[in-house]
Amino acid sequence: MKYIALLRGINVGGKNKISMRDLKACFENAGFLNTMTYINSGNVIFDSEIESTTKISKRCEEIIEEEFGFPIRVTIIDGNTLKEALDHVPEWWGDDPNSKHNSIFVIQPATSKEVSEEVGEIKPEYERIYIYKDIIFWSAPLKTFSRTQWAKVSGKKAYNNITIRNANTTKKLLELVLS
Repeated sequence: MKYIALLRGINVGGKNKISMRDLKACFENAGFLNTMTYINSGNVIFDSEIESTTKISKRCEEIIEEEFGFPIRVTIIDGNTLKEALDHVPEWWGDDPNSKHNSIFVIQPATSKEVSEEVGEIKPEYERIYIYKDIIFWSAPLKTFSRTQWAKVSGKKAYNNITIRNANTTKKLLELVLS
């Protein structure tokens, strides 16, 4: 089955630096097949015979720490689940060029309910969210972005339990995993 590993917090502000070439090799050396990476933020597409996303996530975290010497949290999503989520996303998400659109992937064992409760109730005049399983789809107009609850997520404990991708990256990852 095809999966996407979404790494949290690599190549941000000069910390936890990992080249995508080295990351790809790390996954290949661990036995994952048809491995490719997409952009420098830690997205790895691969095939695995392991069918438990929890087991794959744990294995990925182990091989990354062994290879690069620091812990990185990883969430795994299979291509079918990502397609299903994007098939259900509301019309307001992803296309308005005057808004910011993010996919917020929750890293287990946290749940999307726990994360969204900690972030707090949204301000509907400034932002919208839609939760589909372990993905929170969020949009906010650029001009009022700083007034949103989700713009302040980095100051909350929940921030350690998520990894964020913008709409374009999310859609491209789906394209790559389905190809």
